[in-house]
Amino acid sequence: MDEYRRIADRVAERIADGRLRPGDRLPPQRAFARRHRIANSTAIRVYGELARRGLVVGEVGRGTFVRAAPPLPGPALAEATGDAPVDLQLNYPVVEGQSELMARALASLARPDVLAEATVRPAAAVGTPEARAAAVRVLARAGWEPDPDRVLFAGNSRQAIAAAISALVPPGGALGVEALTYPLVKTVAERLGVRLVPIALDAEGMRPDALAAAHRTGPISAVYVQPTLHNPLSMTAGSGRRAELAGVLRESGLFAIEDTTWAFLVPDGPAPLAAHAPERVVLVDSLSKRLAPGLTVGHLVAPEGRVEDLARALRSGAWTAGGLALAAATRWAADGTVAEVVGAKRVDAAARHMLVRRHLGAYAIRTSPHAYYCWWELPAPWRAETFVAAAAERGIALTPGTAFAVGGSGHGAVDAVRLGLASPPVRVLEGVLARLAELAEAGPGGNGLPA
Repeated sequence: MDEYRRIADRVAERIADGRLRPGDRLPPQRAFARRHRIANSTAIRVYGELARRGLVVGEVGRGTFVRAAPPLPGPALAEATGDAPVDLQLNYPVVEGQSELMARALASLARPDVLAEATVRPAAAVGTPEARAAAVRVLARAGWEPDPDRVLFAGNSRQAIAAAISALVPPGGALGVEALTYPLVKTVAERLGVRLVPIALDAEGMRPDALAAAHRTGPISAVYVQPTLHNPLSMTAGSGRRAELAGVLRESGLFAIEDTTWAFLVPDGPAPLAAHAPERVVLVDSLSKRLAPGLTVGHLVAPEGRVEDLARALRSGAWTAGGLALAAATRWAADGTVAEVVGAKRVDAAARHMLVRRHLGAYAIRTSPHAYYCWWELPAPWRAETFVAAAAERGIALTPGTAFAVGGSGHGAVDAVRLGLASPPVRVLEGVLARLAELAEAGPGGNGLPA
């Protein structure tokens, strides 16, 4: 018998006799290989054999888990929703008629002279005067409008965040973040050699006193914050809280990276943190959620005196926007496409929020009528990993709360999941939420798992 099959048999025995329980996470494959003194390639084959036997399930970016028991009685997910298995980890909103609206601007780009201008040479970090004017139109909100001379362009919001961290935090330095934060920031910081420091949250987001205390203890070089529709908790800081945070930035000499990627969903929302401390805040945003991720640009509004530093970071990381995407974005802003799609997505987000309240209202849900995501503190005795594995068994991909936690800052993350509401069609989403409610109600014991 091949070695990998013998090792898979031993793991299977541990699952059968209960030493490995449904929902338990197996070690990473490299750690498994070291523990069993086998090659990494053999460990990969072991995990593949376990998956083939239906004993484990792999979650991309999360790990490998012992599978839950067979599904609850009733129709399978595909039968219940009329669709394929559903991924509630991804979160890209698309509304009816969006593609037709976007096509109007793209038609003009098909002219050879326009296409040549957009594709022959790379776009500069500062874009063009027309692109900066269009960005101002997209980013402006009540009480605030960015200075077009301080607007820069990245390929998307992720690249904008990476450039901002690179420009503000030296390798080996520390970046303050909310105790639960956007997982991509964790990945970017690791690649840049930046240490993350969790900052405590309350009902309005990051606490100014906790930020000041962390800097005194640290110190930290900058802070990443999501004051509007925090992902994953959905809260929005009021103007008073933003003014307090601005005060801490000035007193401590800190810079902030303010992520407003989801802020477009809040009509008449408060002015950004950048309005309270323009000399201390890098605002980052993009068109990926407003329009679509496949053809998008990211925006940065630089603090006074830091435009060149950020432009240099964009260039050195090869994070500047593509010429064709920048040309399209400029047209979408100028012809009203962005505004029209944003209006439709606000209506769509509110409708999806009502589905969450209808099917999960009996549970501890943290969300907003404007948000395309919700945070679900699972009922005992569910654990996040077990629930994620049980949902995966039903064709539903969820994000465990631990993906958002920084360091040892759980903030309820161990027993919570984030549901991305934007990607599935509404009809499919309703079926999925109903199915998840059934699963939560049944509990691990009702699912055939040990209680």
